[in-house]
Amino acid sequence: MATEITMPALSPSMTEGNLARWLKREGDAVEAGEVLLEIETDKALVEFEAPVGGTLAGIRVPEGSQDVKVGTTLAWLLQAGEAVPAGAPGAGAPTAAPAAPNSPATPAAPAAGAGMPTATAAPDPAATAAASDRIASSPLARRLAHQHGLSLAAIRGSGPRGRIVQVDIEAALRAAAPAAGKVTSAPAAPQAQPAGAYEDIPHTTMRRAIARRLTESKQQAPHFYLTIDCQIDALLALRTQINAARPKTKVSVNDLIVRAVAVALKRVPAANASWTDNAIRRWKDVDLSIAVATPAGLITPVLRRADTRSLGELSAELRELAGRARDGRLKPAEYDGGGFSISNLGMYGVRQFAAILNPPQACILAVGAGEPRPVVREGALAIATVMTCTLSVDHRVVDGAVGAEFLAAFKGLIEQPLAMLV
Repeated sequence: MATEITMPALSPSMTEGNLARWLKREGDAVEAGEVLLEIETDKALVEFEAPVGGTLAGIRVPEGSQDVKVGTTLAWLLQAGEAVPAGAPGAGAPTAAPAAPNSPATPAAPAAGAGMPTATAAPDPAATAAASDRIASSPLARRLAHQHGLSLAAIRGSGPRGRIVQVDIEAALRAAAPAAGKVTSAPAAPQAQPAGAYEDIPHTTMRRAIARRLTESKQQAPHFYLTIDCQIDALLALRTQINAARPKTKVSVNDLIVRAVAVALKRVPAANASWTDNAIRRWKDVDLSIAVATPAGLITPVLRRADTRSLGELSAELRELAGRARDGRLKPAEYDGGGFSISNLGMYGVRQFAAILNPPQACILAVGAGEPRPVVREGALAIATVMTCTLSVDHRVVDGAVGAEFLAAFKGLIEQPLAMLV
């Protein structure tokens, strides 16, 4: 029986996605488990594997399609002698039986009236050729090219072995900007901005999701904020000792901060909680969402059971998750869930900020830069390296006293860091 390929729900909250790229053409043989297409969700670019082997037929949704609803028929996988079911989108597509070696080649697209939407424009030959040739390019480069209508076939890659990367797409956009500024569809009104004075960057699925979720968070969750200063000289000294002992795998200040949060949540479990309509959900495992900035937007890969990881394990996994997040290669299970978030802008020199809650979580810790500041020690003025942290809290879930208790535990671990390693 023909196997229907539909837009999958790659996360519990997913209702639609973008079909970024078909990796197979109609009539191609496909093996079970082989990557069939790439889907852009609100958080990542995900490879979709064929559930069974067969021949790809009856493609209904072309690559580059936006906001495709979950459950929408994308195409069919056929076995020998099968055809797309009568009346289904793409009916009349070729069967799985391969053509004889001496048979002439036939076009992959179905004939007129075969069930394809009549309003669909003819595909761009350059784009089709680029997809067919599987041009070496990064997921981010492909996504940017789709957003701006660029053909990868016309771009020379500067990456390894000629791979097209983000900087190549940006260079192509800059080169195209002067020409684009010369073409206008109608004279601008006198008060309008001159052509070329601005650039409209289309919203990605991720950016729309970020906007929706953060707006809902600010409107629906009653935020309050608690700020604390931590002296981190002892933490910096410990980091220096650890890195001297293991020069090949360096531990960062952020790794130690994440470790301190994990231990503090074990000591104050009431802060490791989320809001539901029927109850406050207190998590038994410490799963930390770590904010990572990517060119497409902010994403929060989840470090599972962070309190059970050694510092070396935690550091290695954080680097690996952050790298794949920036490349858009996280799996849904790696960014869904989490009971507590951490956002660190200290590496950008930001002294202090307050983050917006990541619903349905009740807390997010905003970490600022460590810098020399005057402090009072035993009644005398001294200089210490101080880091300001602000906890944003959902007052429906966590009260002020619980938030203060968590920050006190966190501060104690940061200022006496050996306690977090035992």
